[in-house]
Amino acid sequence: MKPKNQSIIKYDLQRHISTQLASKKTVSKSKSLFETVFVFSTFTVQRHHILEQKDKNPSALHEKPGITPPEMISTTSVGVIQRFRKIQPSAKELVEGILAENITALSRAITLVESTSSTHLAKANEVITACLPHANKSVRIGITGVPGVGKSTFIEAFGKYLTSLGKKVAVLAVDPSSTISHGSILGDKTRMEELVKDKNAFIRPSASGETLGGVARKTRETITLCEAAGFDIIIIETVGVGQSETAVHSMVDFFLLLKISGAGDELQGIKRGIMEMADAIVINKADGDNIKRANLAKLEFNRALHLFPAKKSGWTPTTAACSAITQEGISEVWTTIEKFLSLTKSNAYFFEKRKEQNQYWMLETINEQLKTNFFSNPEIQKSLTSTKKAVQNDEISPFAAAQKLLETYFKKK
Repeated sequence: MKPKNQSIIKYDLQRHISTQLASKKTVSKSKSLFETVFVFSTFTVQRHHILEQKDKNPSALHEKPGITPPEMISTTSVGVIQRFRKIQPSAKELVEGILAENITALSRAITLVESTSSTHLAKANEVITACLPHANKSVRIGITGVPGVGKSTFIEAFGKYLTSLGKKVAVLAVDPSSTISHGSILGDKTRMEELVKDKNAFIRPSASGETLGGVARKTRETITLCEAAGFDIIIIETVGVGQSETAVHSMVDFFLLLKISGAGDELQGIKRGIMEMADAIVINKADGDNIKRANLAKLEFNRALHLFPAKKSGWTPTTAACSAITQEGISEVWTTIEKFLSLTKSNAYFFEKRKEQNQYWMLETINEQLKTNFFSNPEIQKSLTSTKKAVQNDEISPFAAAQKLLETYFKKK
């Protein structure tokens, strides 16, 4: 046999080795795949078994189901309240509740009086008429000032001081209404969180609506209801007012204007409006680094007050500085009001002013009722839209259009 060439032998050896290695790799891959499948299957079985055992025997860390807590709201109480709300108390029942100093009856009566529904008008008038003989026994205090002066904070401190003297205080807080959405926040109770918890205090927020002068439409009637309910002091907090919004002056005995330092000087003395109607000016926020500026403002406003003509009451308006936060000067404000009441009652101005106010609000009520009747008239409602369009298109003057509508109204009457 002829020996193979060395190179051929070398080639055959390499090929044999390659074939063996390839065979081993194939076997190794198959073995590796089998092991992987086996391990995965075993893990799945074991995991399933462990979970079953865990469900049967939970660990010590497992939270056991507790006792279901009872319902926090009593369904029985809810049912009673709902039935009570559906029952509308009569005018007689409301009056009896008000005279018994029942706050719930007072609140429901105020809501009735503030209603714009024509169906509530007769009932509201009946309640007010029955309460009138029991009214006019309180001191009415109007408190106003620019937005941010601290009216709500001052009223809380002042109200707490009055209740500490044994007085019953009702706060009628008037909140501004949006001219766009016509909504109102009514958040004054939030600012008076201490006073609202006082058993001798009652806080009633109301929206100003379209009423000017810093008061709500039915604030005057609400005063009567609160007086009949036994409140000694009626505080009316107006919206943040400007120079000419002074309607609150026509329904209170004492008119208090709150100011802050830097809000004016002697120049205010030659302006007519809210300044000349104030019986006292109090510079609020006289605390901390602001004490010096507050005292300076007090002197400036005091000089300004001397430029006003003398008041019919014979009272000379005063100025003072206080801090609603630290309670400094709060008692002095009440002392000033007591001096004013003593003077005006002794010279009979207090009672004459109330008579004038009654006449004023009679005329205001007539104006308001005429306006309501006019716009609720069916004939006016039919022609109002077309008349508005005619005015907008300059087809008729606003004055001629108004006269035409008024003639239509009175002819149908």
